[in-house]
Amino acid sequence: MAATYTFDVFSTLDGYGRPSSLDWGGYWGKQGPELLDRRLSLYEAEQRMIFGANTYRTFAQVLTPAFEESGRDPWVTRMMNLPATVVSTTLDGPLDWPDATVASGDAIDVVARIKKESEVPLRSHGSMSLNRALMAAGLVDRVQVTLFPVITGQTGDHPIFQGAADFDLELLDSRTLDGNIQELIYRPTLHA
Repeated sequence: MAATYTFDVFSTLDGYGRPSSLDWGGYWGKQGPELLDRRLSLYEAEQRMIFGANTYRTFAQVLTPAFEESGRDPWVTRMMNLPATVVSTTLDGPLDWPDATVASGDAIDVVARIKKESEVPLRSHGSMSLNRALMAAGLVDRVQVTLFPVITGQTGDHPIFQGAADFDLELLDSRTLDGNIQELIYRPTLHA
């Protein structure tokens, strides 16, 4: 049986993965205790993280030990301590990340193999281009979108689904966090 693969992403209402401006702050300034508790609960279970090279580079640069001392959220620390695979044709190991390895080769082949072999669920936070390709190949079982109540038409960066294939989405779960953040979990199916 193949492991379940979840593409976990933060989004604005207009579909951006992050602001290009620091004016917004982390979580677009909308986080509260329910969001942070929910994020930690999602990462408490054993699972393997899957990252693309660009997301790994960004996380490795931003989530340094100095950042932890200044207030890294507990769920991020937990994510960093889960086993991780970085799918890349440009990186070599060892990586400056606890329990992370590089898997070189075609991302679809690499993730298909990991799904077959893994005894724990797989989760990817971010890695937009990697996950768009995996969705088109039918390897993503869940798309978990945490929707923040902002529109970043002028400052949005990293459009999440730009260039993606067309998908039908079956809503599996939804919840409201801190009164205004939506968490939506879908099963994607390539639209025929």
